[in-house]
Amino acid sequence: MAAESIGSLDPVMAIALVGTLGVGSQWLAWRLRMPAIVLMLVAGLLVGPVFGFFDPMRDIGPMTNAIIAVAVAVILFEGGLTLNFHTLRDAAEGVKRLVFIGAPLGWLLSTLALRWGAGLSWESSAVFGGIMIVTGPTVIAPLLRTARLARRPALLLQWEAIVNDPIGALAAVLAFEVVLVLRTAEKVGGAVIELGVGIGVATALGLAAGYGLTQAFRRAWVPEYMKVPVLFTILLAVFAVSDSVLHESGLLAVTIMGIYLANANLPSYEEMRRFKEHATVLLVSGVFILLAASLDFSALGQLTWRAGIFVAAVVIVARPLTVMVALASTRIPMRERALIALTGPRGVVLVAVAGLFGERLVELGVEDGALIGPLAFVLVAVTVVIHGFTLKPFSRALGLQAAETPGVLFVGGSRWTTGLAETLKSELDLPVLISDPNRSHLRRAREAGVTTFYGDILSEGAERNIDMASFSTLLVATDNDAYNTLVATDLAPDFGRENIYQIGREKSETARHALPASLGGQSIAHKATYNELNRMMWQGWTFRVTRLSEEYGMAEWREKRPNALLLAYIDPEGEIHFLGSNEGDLHPEPGTKLVSMLPPEENDKPLRTG
Repeated sequence: MAAESIGSLDPVMAIALVGTLGVGSQWLAWRLRMPAIVLMLVAGLLVGPVFGFFDPMRDIGPMTNAIIAVAVAVILFEGGLTLNFHTLRDAAEGVKRLVFIGAPLGWLLSTLALRWGAGLSWESSAVFGGIMIVTGPTVIAPLLRTARLARRPALLLQWEAIVNDPIGALAAVLAFEVVLVLRTAEKVGGAVIELGVGIGVATALGLAAGYGLTQAFRRAWVPEYMKVPVLFTILLAVFAVSDSVLHESGLLAVTIMGIYLANANLPSYEEMRRFKEHATVLLVSGVFILLAASLDFSALGQLTWRAGIFVAAVVIVARPLTVMVALASTRIPMRERALIALTGPRGVVLVAVAGLFGERLVELGVEDGALIGPLAFVLVAVTVVIHGFTLKPFSRALGLQAAETPGVLFVGGSRWTTGLAETLKSELDLPVLISDPNRSHLRRAREAGVTTFYGDILSEGAERNIDMASFSTLLVATDNDAYNTLVATDLAPDFGRENIYQIGREKSETARHALPASLGGQSIAHKATYNELNRMMWQGWTFRVTRLSEEYGMAEWREKRPNALLLAYIDPEGEIHFLGSNEGDLHPEPGTKLVSMLPPEENDKPLRTG
């Protein structure tokens, strides 16, 4: 039973609490390297039903459901905005099968699991089974960020989650219309027409809004500073109008709108996408806190042991069988099929839509419709915890992580970058790749066995051919200072500004040439420039990796190598950190490895590595 209420909160304070708990849970999960969804679920349960400190309906009021509905719409739109057809490549066949075969088969198997596992009536099972098609983009995105899967399985999970979300909601609508016809005097023809009109309106609205925004942005009918506000306004209008025609069809409309914009090649696409990603982090956090805090433990008390049978049937039978049948006879390797088959977390849309249809079924006289909401929450909680903690080790066991240890992506082929990349690869076993639009700059790297990419790192070709998840650090070191700054600035949101490094600029000391802190990456090697670093290579400087220990620490190393240029260190967990001029702030633990450049006169000194 839920804890007794300890007093209501002011609505503003309640909203602030939701934001603080949501973002705080995500930050804490990042620090502890835990699944963020799990911590958000726990935080919502603690402040809500456990301690009774926060009750969304009491403290925020009837607007809670509207807030959740709009948040889910924005989340799905942002998901659609990431679905660029160019990124599919060899995953296209798998995505089509997961949508066109997996969705109907998943509906059928989920319905059977509900009927024979949970013991629900056929009516409730059919409606809830439709909703269970969804695998939750609100959960998949944070999990993929943590697990760092290889490109294809990550794409398959992402596309399936986002595309099937509105399909699941509409499947529930279809099943509910059938129940409505059977329970009332409504005619079948009228229900079918209503469903068809709703889907048609949603599709037309999504396409029309996407086309209209594309034309408006391309023709400069909207000033740059108003593009994101206009986008949000149109998004809300499309969702509201479509939902007024057929409930839950708004989800389909905004998803179609997002996919259209993602494939329209708009100049402002990156700015819009990044802003939406930031908004989505806030919304996902908030919605999970709201839903968890809204849980009524007395509703869970209605469930019996059959709820456990139901969850086990979904996780162990329905999901794996759906994926294996859908992906049968494709070129997707069996280990990737296995990973996808055993990864099916449910999220916000399932809980929100299930609660709504559960109430409607009860109003129609289907008594066990009241169990749909509690069953949905249990399924979400169990799958979030299971997949949150198992996806990363399971993908590692199958060899489907982008890289065991994230590596370094170099932009600019030169004698210096080749030497450093070769050292990191051979002595530290870090994944490395050198990208350069000039093929001749990559010749030395190819001869050294370093992986290369011939092309512009900012091009679509790089996005399609480079598995960015394999790299946590970007080092920009071409002979063009302006290009270095452009790349570092453009890719900073993707890698994180703390993981973007740039060699020194030839002209940066005077006010005429100095750049604001918002541009470019962090400095390395005491702001040494391209010419200085490569001149050192011509003079005979070499790279060296030194492991520190209890007996041989930082002070001993510096005493033995007074002229060495310290470039980076690898912490005991295997992550690399480049250094600028702040060597004095470095207090490495035993087991840390130093990456440095040694002058010719120090190369012949005996090396002690502890």
